[in-house]
Amino acid sequence: MDFEYTGRHVDVTPAIRTHVEEHFGKVETLFENSTTARAHVIIDVVKNRHIAEILLHWREHTLTAKDTNADMYQALTRCIDKIEKQALKMRKKLIERRQTGVPLSAVAPEVAGDGGAAPAEADAAATRAPRIIAARRYRVKPMTPEEAAMSLADDGDQFVVFRDADNDRLSVLYKRKDGNYGLIQP
Repeated sequence: MDFEYTGRHVDVTPAIRTHVEEHFGKVETLFENSTTARAHVIIDVVKNRHIAEILLHWREHTLTAKDTNADMYQALTRCIDKIEKQALKMRKKLIERRQTGVPLSAVAPEVAGDGGAAPAEADAAATRAPRIIAARRYRVKPMTPEEAAMSLADDGDQFVVFRDADNDRLSVLYKRKDGNYGLIQP
C-alpha cells in the first residue's frame, strides 16, 4: 500500500507515519491486492483541534474518513477504524454479489454446451422466489367489456385493464389459452 502524507500547519513526523502504517497493517488484509491501494493522509491543526482525514483509493472505490480530536494519534486511529468499517461493508457487498450471481448455464442451457443444467442447479433455480418487474404503465379507460375485447383483439397484449362503464369498477380482460377471453371483476 502506498502512503502519501500532507501536513497543514503541522509537520508530519516519522512517529505519525509509523503509527498510521502500523494501524493500516491490520486493515491491509481486507484488500485482496493491496499493491494497488493508495492512502492519502491529511493532518491539520487548527487552534487546539487536530483534524485527521484519510482518502483511500482501491480499485474503483474511494473510502474517506475524517475525525477531529484533541490528540492527533487518536484522530488518526479513529479515522482508520472508520476506513476499516467501510472496507468491511464494501467487501461484504462484493462477496454477496459474487455469490448471488446466477451461473450462465442456469440462464441459458444451450449456451453452456452440455445440453442443459444439472438437476441440482435446476432445483435451486426453481426454489428461488420470483421477482416483481415493473413492465409499464397502463391507461385505464372507461369502456364496456365488449369494447375491451375489441381493443384486446387489435393489440398484441395479453390483457387489458379498464374501468367498466356500467358500474365504474376496475376490471381486467385477458386472453385465455382456448382462444376465449376471461373477465376479472373485483
